[in-house]
Amino acid sequence: MQHRLSGQSRNRNQDALIYFFDQFIKNSPLQTLNIQLNRKLNTKQLISLYEQAVPLIEAEIWNPSPSQEQLSKYQTLFHELESLIQQLASVDGHDNRYSIVIAIPVADRPQHLQNCLQSILTLCQLYQYGGFENQTYTKIKVFIADDSNQIEHIRENQQLANAFTQQGLQTEYFGAVEQQAYIERYNPEGNLNDILGNTTKDAFFHKGASVTRNITYLKLKEIARHHPRTLFQFIDSDQEFQINIKSSDSELIFTQCYGINYFYYLNLLFSKQNINILTGKVVGDPPVSPAVMASNLLDDLISFLSELSSKKADASCNYHQQVQKNVDDAAYHDMADLFGFQLKTHRYQYNCPLSGEHNHIDCLIDFSQHLNRFFDGEHPTRKSHYEYQYVPESIQPARTIYTGNYVFDSSGLEFFIPFSSLKLRMAGPTLGRLIKARIGRRFVQANLPMLHKRTVNNYNHAEFRAGVIRQQSEINISHEFIRQFYGDVMLFSIQELSEKHYPEKAPSYNIIHQTVYRTYQSLLDKYNIKHSQTVKKISTLLRLIKDERNWWYNNNEFQKNMAIFIKNMELNFGPQASAYQSIDNSDDILRRIIEAIISYPDSVTLWQKT
Repeated sequence: MQHRLSGQSRNRNQDALIYFFDQFIKNSPLQTLNIQLNRKLNTKQLISLYEQAVPLIEAEIWNPSPSQEQLSKYQTLFHELESLIQQLASVDGHDNRYSIVIAIPVADRPQHLQNCLQSILTLCQLYQYGGFENQTYTKIKVFIADDSNQIEHIRENQQLANAFTQQGLQTEYFGAVEQQAYIERYNPEGNLNDILGNTTKDAFFHKGASVTRNITYLKLKEIARHHPRTLFQFIDSDQEFQINIKSSDSELIFTQCYGINYFYYLNLLFSKQNINILTGKVVGDPPVSPAVMASNLLDDLISFLSELSSKKADASCNYHQQVQKNVDDAAYHDMADLFGFQLKTHRYQYNCPLSGEHNHIDCLIDFSQHLNRFFDGEHPTRKSHYEYQYVPESIQPARTIYTGNYVFDSSGLEFFIPFSSLKLRMAGPTLGRLIKARIGRRFVQANLPMLHKRTVNNYNHAEFRAGVIRQQSEINISHEFIRQFYGDVMLFSIQELSEKHYPEKAPSYNIIHQTVYRTYQSLLDKYNIKHSQTVKKISTLLRLIKDERNWWYNNNEFQKNMAIFIKNMELNFGPQASAYQSIDNSDDILRRIIEAIISYPDSVTLWQKT
């Protein structure tokens, strides 16, 4: 503690801060401590003391990771801080901290949505940001931006809004009727169709997350006009306000916890720094499509099975003692070099999630049972976990928006999701390049990740995913693959054009055309090289599975599970995979990409007039 204060100038609260911290470490009840300190300090001084103590206590409990008891005390610390802030507000007349509005686009994912909403409510209960008055968390509000098709899912989402509102979390349902009303009000002549979509009323569903976000922006603009001291956050329905951390229990790889007071830090950052837009990341499942993870998955599978073949089948599983390193940035991506990442590790070890006594057979069967989840976006070896860094010290310039985790003040409402009507992937990174070119250092990233869960507990797979076709055990992700490829074409075309001051300076048609086609050809070459490598790795994996010398050869359950997985790999990444044939025939979609890039500056002008 003394070391952490050595570089700070003395102030009259420092002795109290040292005492405060020492008592926390000694497990003294904080409420008693508060009473003791209250005899010496007024409310403002006490608030300052608590705020100064937060990073010191965090550094202590995150060395190396907090126990549940430490987390509970840490959360109690914020309960008491909130109580002090409310005391001060009763004297000053108001609490001038930011209100936070959370928008959740969702399409036919009621279980994901319920888990997401529960995480927001739990976060409010544990940290109580903004206080709790009249049975309501006063500074937090949620909008469910529904893009569902199934009637039963629409009803479930409406019921969830009512249920969580009754529990104190203000939750408003923003469905098809409400969205259409905003479109009629702000886009009566269809001038904003490139932004808001061109969906007819009788098919007003599955418009895409980008279009749904843009329609929701209209709602948020109204809130900003009446409540300027508001932050707006977009998250995805398959994310939660939790983190996963390495557990000290050797039987577990990760444990989930509410270890970050997200709302406290968002208010702190936007209040103290010149920030307009902030983005976080995700931990847990990768944020990208399986379309760009197949090659590195196969590397890890081949390595795992090759190693396992030399072990005794009935020996106790020793895949719990692996040295668990965090995944390098973008290590899950087959072409991480496209984004400037040089990976330190090319193969990652598998860590068995089973608890209790079990052997290598049990480990392998469990592994094979869940392997098909890869096509929903899970990665068995390349999950990331949270690593502590004090949030204000984690601020860095950003260039990518994580559309499942970004926050902005009212000025950020001018940045709609671009090219949304094309329904391409990589919308966030593309938007990020445009934002960076426009506002520079006021666009940042911070160590505020959210937990990403591709699948839900009730199933062995995800809920609805756009363009993914399921027929029993067969999973066809070809459409998602195509959206990913052309999303990359759009992203890197925009990156090159923004370096030439697009969209402020509109390039000629020829420059845009040449940029898009050159980017397309470069990416096509990279995708085809990776495809060739992947085809070879599928054959290598199949030979390993079918090798009679390996102890799993006669294990029917393992062979059955792996046969399903190999079939889906060949369907989506094999020599005759239809997605690769589709991206070889691209004139129509490239034409639409070029037209969208040309019309984007006009769309910006129309949006600003809205």
